[in-house]
Amino acid sequence: MSISFEMDIETTVNGALVRRRVDPRQHLADFIREELQFTGTHLGCEHGVCGACSVLVDGTVVRGCLMLAVQADGKRIDTIEGLSDSGAISDLQAAFAERNAAQCGFCTPGMLLTAHEMLRKGGIETREDIRAFIAGNLCRCTGYEPIVDAIETVLRRRTQR
Repeated sequence: MSISFEMDIETTVNGALVRRRVDPRQHLADFIREELQFTGTHLGCEHGVCGACSVLVDGTVVRGCLMLAVQADGKRIDTIEGLSDSGAISDLQAAFAERNAAQCGFCTPGMLLTAHEMLRKGGIETREDIRAFIAGNLCRCTGYEPIVDAIETVLRRRTQR
């Protein structure tokens, strides 16, 4: 006899209502990648350290490997695909390309989501502020300078409007 402990959840992902039955131990990142096929949410360290699994939950960046899918019940989830498709981060994406801030690309979705949140919140004025805000996202390829350059470029462009 098999006992199922699955739970029903209802969440909005990239603007679309999603209803699913999930294992209560399934991480949000696994749910997003495997159930919903939004593979821009990467799995890296699975300890919340690297930022590769970052998604927006009700507008705030969270680590998808540290949050359970059942905790997303009733919440709005935005992935890199949703922000990209909506055009919300098109200037960030262009700056990352211009500044060669996306070398292997593994950290890029988490970096873009974090930069988006940082720019939306405001209060960032210096390169040191940018570095501090993205400190929870690891990159093994760029040395961070191109990433900081790209974010600073967008910050300056947006504040000149």
